[in-house]
Amino acid sequence: MEKATNRQKVLQQHLQPSPLFLQQHDSSVSASACSAKDGGACERAPALPDDVVIVAACRTPICKAVTGGFKDTRPEDLLAPVLKAIIERTNIEPGEVGDIVVGTVLAPGSLRGIECRMAAFYAGFPETVPIRTVSRQCSSSLQAVADIALSIKGGLYDIGVAAGLESMTVNYSEYMTATHLDSRPQNNPKILACPKAGDCRTPAGLTSEILAERYGVTRQEQDEAAVESHRRAAAATASGKFRDEIIPISTKLVDLKTGEEKSVVISVDDGIQPNTNMAVLAKLKPAFKKDGTTTAGNSSQVSDGASAVLLMKRSLAKMRRLPIIGVFRSFAATGVDPVVNGIGPVFAIPAAVKSAGLQLDDIGLFEINEAFGSQYVYCCRELKLDRNKVNVNGGAISLGHPWGATGARCVGTLLYEMKRRGKDSRFGVISMSIGSGMGAAGVF
Repeated sequence: MEKATNRQKVLQQHLQPSPLFLQQHDSSVSASACSAKDGGACERAPALPDDVVIVAACRTPICKAVTGGFKDTRPEDLLAPVLKAIIERTNIEPGEVGDIVVGTVLAPGSLRGIECRMAAFYAGFPETVPIRTVSRQCSSSLQAVADIALSIKGGLYDIGVAAGLESMTVNYSEYMTATHLDSRPQNNPKILACPKAGDCRTPAGLTSEILAERYGVTRQEQDEAAVESHRRAAAATASGKFRDEIIPISTKLVDLKTGEEKSVVISVDDGIQPNTNMAVLAKLKPAFKKDGTTTAGNSSQVSDGASAVLLMKRSLAKMRRLPIIGVFRSFAATGVDPVVNGIGPVFAIPAAVKSAGLQLDDIGLFEINEAFGSQYVYCCRELKLDRNKVNVNGGAISLGHPWGATGARCVGTLLYEMKRRGKDSRFGVISMSIGSGMGAAGVF
């Protein structure tokens, strides 16, 4: 634990401008946006040339796995269009990118790595640009953003791409079989001596039930959160708020009965249910426990999708006159009890906010992944967050949750909304719980 803490401190130090840089530019400039003693009265952080900034962020529509718009789309064909789009939006040469890091969860690492490499070639990147995958469960593409930001800050390269990819149509059933439905874990005698190790394999839905029971989150609260998520997502779609982030995808759909294939263009999220209500949700039976409170209606959707973010140094963005839509400020990952992994954001958010030199009151908007209504309600309640600042355009319950793509998707959703709100929203936070008992958060 001590080694992990020390490593976190070292990584965070890399996010700060060097003392020599500060001395050369302005000895009065603070590396932090504001300090704890400011009592929440935070001033805008100084714009430093070595800030890591986001100049483009986009995603595919998010579609329901197995039955939705991408049910017949290969994983690499989901990723390639968003990689191509961020290059076209910025007019940079693909060969200038120092690395591409793709957050992904369900597919075997070597196979998904090959698919991502293929996607990069489809998108026009030359063979000289490397690519790798990273997995930290539901935070994988937020972790990819942090990895790219730290590499740029550390001088490894000036431009990097963080992306996310998940085809739950292709990989979800295989994952569930491998992790939850066989008997191999019980055959390992070490689990008997180390219960926490066994807890890591607790099915996600059951962790939601345990959290709801342990912390007193009711079925009604979960259903209310679901209704509001769909209402906000439907309103955001109707008003065109997602147009800046969604890239229309040309693909195919195969009729299951006739085998007929037709070409289609998918341009909107297909899991939003604008007419859902409490009465409809009340009819749904618990999905994971006979007398439970977690249902298909108040849980995140199993989805397909991809996302991408282009990061570079502020000095380079200004030199190229690229629009800066956000600044990476900090990242934190924390560990929690595996059987209630949904509480992760309660610990990760304060850690990331503190690392950025801020307080919770300084944060104008939050994107907290709605893995389950239970964890979303609990995290908002425990952190005393104003719900009017959280998931203002809906979340995973309504939009869907392609695990590896969610983090980078949230970056675009958050930053474009912050841009619309201007000075009223200077800082934003993205956070999610993580399977096996963790939480992650990033400040922008």
